[in-house]
Amino acid sequence: MDKEMLNTSAWKRPIAISALILFGALALYYLLRVDPIPVDLHTTKLGPLVVTVDEEGVTEIRNIFKVSSPITGRVKRSPLLVGDAVRQGKTVVASLEPLIPAFLDVRTRRILDARASAAKSAVDLAHATVARASADLEFRNKELIRAERLIKRQVVSQRHYDETVMAQKTSKAALNTTIAELGVRQRELESSRAQLIEPSGDLDENRTQCCILVYAPVSGRVIRIVTESETVVQSGEPLLELGDPSDLEIVVDLLSIDAVRIQEGAKAEVVSWGGDKPLHGVVTRIEPTGFKKVSALGIEEQRVKVRLAIEEPFGKRLRLGHDYRVYVKIIEWQAEKVLSVPLSALFRQGSSWALFVVSNGEARLRNVNVGRKNGFHAQITKGLAADARVILHPNDRVKDQTRVVER
Repeated sequence: MDKEMLNTSAWKRPIAISALILFGALALYYLLRVDPIPVDLHTTKLGPLVVTVDEEGVTEIRNIFKVSSPITGRVKRSPLLVGDAVRQGKTVVASLEPLIPAFLDVRTRRILDARASAAKSAVDLAHATVARASADLEFRNKELIRAERLIKRQVVSQRHYDETVMAQKTSKAALNTTIAELGVRQRELESSRAQLIEPSGDLDENRTQCCILVYAPVSGRVIRIVTESETVVQSGEPLLELGDPSDLEIVVDLLSIDAVRIQEGAKAEVVSWGGDKPLHGVVTRIEPTGFKKVSALGIEEQRVKVRLAIEEPFGKRLRLGHDYRVYVKIIEWQAEKVLSVPLSALFRQGSSWALFVVSNGEARLRNVNVGRKNGFHAQITKGLAADARVILHPNDRVKDQTRVVER
């Protein structure tokens, strides 16, 4: 019996030791094991890539006509509203009346009264001069009649007769001169009295002349009314603006570093304009001069105006008007078969770009060459093949040869 118990103990001891070793190894494995890191994956493939310059823009009517006041006067309240249609040479866009005389202060009135009195005295003097010249002419006419009788009898010399004729003509010219002078003095008196006119209680009495009508220089619609209510305007002062809403273009203020990357004739897409579908456009002009503009963050930027034509007919963009905000994507570069990855997969590795590729459940660090980029994807020119699985948004836990699993 004792011998059997000894034999049983002998073969149980190695089994117990082996089980203990196995348990310790398993415990150590579970303690040291690192769980795979959940990540987001993207499968690369060849496809189209479009690089655009994106910026806000505004619509503008290509040709805006500003109607100005032809004279200084009082313009009546505008007969039109913004959006009203006008016809060239037919529609009255404004009417002007003469100005009402201004009020006179005491000193000015006394000065003008004195001038009017002086003008009245000058008229009286001119009347007296005319009367004297008339009397002198009457006397010279009688002298001429007597001289004509005497010359026929040969009583007086020819010289005496010629002197009498000349005196009569001189007297007649003097009378005409004094009559003309009288007319001048009368006009001066009227001018002096007109300067004494002041506004009366009835405004209609002051408006002796009405009106100068201003007609539309072109056919179109009213874009803006500068002077809406009745007021006094100076000659050349703008009254309203006219234009054709069907002749729209888009003006975009691009950063100068973006403007040099595009060319005239480049295609564009107009989005966020309010319609159901994007509009298509083409760059028609890139202005050669820039200007400074302060951004919303207070940064001074150098901008360039870029103008685009809308390719859709007017019937497909009826709701789009003048000075509307739109969002424009101007195509800088595009290709049909490009190997690209999301920008979220790329990060800087020293002076180059890198990403993580998943192979056999492990993350593998790859250095790649990046070509063109848009706001979402980047072209990979070297270091990556199609159908590769790359990690998006790799965090600081992901290292080379780290075990990962798709989230």
